[in-house]
Amino acid sequence: MGSASPLHVVVIPYLAQGHTAPLIDLSKLLARRGIKVTIITTPANSQNILSRVSRTPEISLSIIPFPRVEGLPEGVENTADIPSVDLFLPFVVATKKLKEPFENILRDMFKAGCPPICIISDFFLSWTIDTCRSFNIPRVVSHGMGVLPQVISKAAFSHAPQILASLPSDVIQFPELTIPFQLHRADFFDFHRYTDPNDPLSKVVMEAGKADMESWGVVVNSFEELESEDIAALESFYGNDAKAWCVGPLLLCDQIEDDEGANEPKKENQTSYPYIEWLDKQDGPDTVLYVSFGTQARLSNMQMDEIALGLEMAMHPFIWVVKSQTWLAPEGWEERVKRRGLIMRTWVEQRRILAHPKVGGFLSHCGWNSVLESLSMGVPMLAWPMGAEQPFNAKVAERLGAGMRILEVVGEGTGTIGSEIICDKVKELMCGAEGRKARERAQELKRMTRQAVKKGGSSDRTLNELIECLAHRRTDM
Repeated sequence: MGSASPLHVVVIPYLAQGHTAPLIDLSKLLARRGIKVTIITTPANSQNILSRVSRTPEISLSIIPFPRVEGLPEGVENTADIPSVDLFLPFVVATKKLKEPFENILRDMFKAGCPPICIISDFFLSWTIDTCRSFNIPRVVSHGMGVLPQVISKAAFSHAPQILASLPSDVIQFPELTIPFQLHRADFFDFHRYTDPNDPLSKVVMEAGKADMESWGVVVNSFEELESEDIAALESFYGNDAKAWCVGPLLLCDQIEDDEGANEPKKENQTSYPYIEWLDKQDGPDTVLYVSFGTQARLSNMQMDEIALGLEMAMHPFIWVVKSQTWLAPEGWEERVKRRGLIMRTWVEQRRILAHPKVGGFLSHCGWNSVLESLSMGVPMLAWPMGAEQPFNAKVAERLGAGMRILEVVGEGTGTIGSEIICDKVKELMCGAEGRKARERAQELKRMTRQAVKKGGSSDRTLNELIECLAHRRTDM
C-alpha cells in the first residue's frame, strides 16, 4: 500500500445523542489535521450530524438504512426516540443488522483505493470487532465515559457476588484498585441485570465487553491532567498492549482555544435562541441555575412535582429542560415562577447555556458529556445520578471540588427526593459557602481543559500520537 495516499478514518457512532456528539467533535479534530473522515449513520440521524459538519469538507457521511425489527416503531432510529425502556433490546437487535451494509461500504472504500487506517466504533456496536478483523483494520473503541468510571465499571464484574449480596448503603471495595472515593451498592444501577445470564441485556453487555477488550485501542473523552493516575489501570483490562488515548474534552473543538478566558462558542455558531435572550435579561453573573437530566432519564410525575416545588422554594432564577410528555406542572406553579423560571420542552443547545455568564450552577444527571461541558465552562454541578455510570461521574466531580451531590447516597433504590432537600441543595450551590468554593474550583478546571486541547497541550499531543501510530501501522503493512 502506498504511503502517499491520504489518511482516512471511518467513524460509526451508536445511535444515541450522547454517544454521537463526542465522535462528531473528534471527527472535526481529525479533519483539521487533513484526515478524510467518513461517518456512518442512518437517515433519521443524518440531518443532525450534517448540521454540525457542513463547514468541514473533509468529513462526509455514508447513510445506510435503519433495519426494521419486530416491536420497534417505524422511524425510531435513535435512543432518544424510544417510547419505552422495554424497547431498548429490540433497538440493539436492529443495530446489529447494520453490519452487512456497513461492510459493503468498506468494500467500496477498498475498491476505490481509500481504505481506513482505523474504525472508531462505539462500545455498544460489538459486531464491529468481527468486521475489523475481516478487513484487517484496527478497531478503536469509544465508550463516552471517563477513565475512572470505565475502570470501576469493568472491575465490578470481577466482584459481582459481593455487589449483588450487598445492601444499597453498603460500601463496595475493590482491593486491586485505588479508588479516591467510597463506592456503595446503590451506585451500581441495574447490576443484577448485567450479571444475570438469563437476562437478554446481560448478553448485550457481555458481548460488548468482550469486543471491547479485544480492540486495538480506546479513545477517551477526557484529559491527562484530570485522570492520568487511572490510565494504566484502564489499559490493564485490554489485551495486545492496547493503549487508552485521552483526547478530550472533545466539545472544545469549536471553542476559541487561544483565549483562556473565552466562554463563547465561535461566531458562526451564534444562532439566536429564545432561552439565550432570556438569559441576557437576567440580573448579575452566576445567578441562574440550569436544570437538565439528559435524553434518557425518565422521572415519575411525582418526582417532577417535587423538583418544581423545590425550584420555586429556592427562589433562584432557573432554566429547566423538561423531556416528559406526561407531566403537568402543579396548579398555579407556572404563574408563580414565570418571572424567574423558564421551562423548555424542546431541544436546547446545552453548551451555549452553560457558556452563558449568567449561569452559575447545573443540576444534572451527571452523564459524562454533561460533566465535561460543565467543567469546561466553569460551572459547578449539583449531581443527581440516575443510571449507568453516572454515580461514578458524580463522585469524580465532587472529588475535583467542582460538584455537590443531591444526597450522600443516591442511586438504585433511591425513592422520590423531596422538594425541601432540592431547595436546600440549590440554595447551597447557588449562594452557600460550599457552592462558592465549587464555583472557584470549576473556573480553575475550565482553564485546565483549555490548556489540554490547545496546540501543544496534552490532548492535542495525544491525538497526534494516535494518528502517527495508525499511520505507521498502515505504512508497515
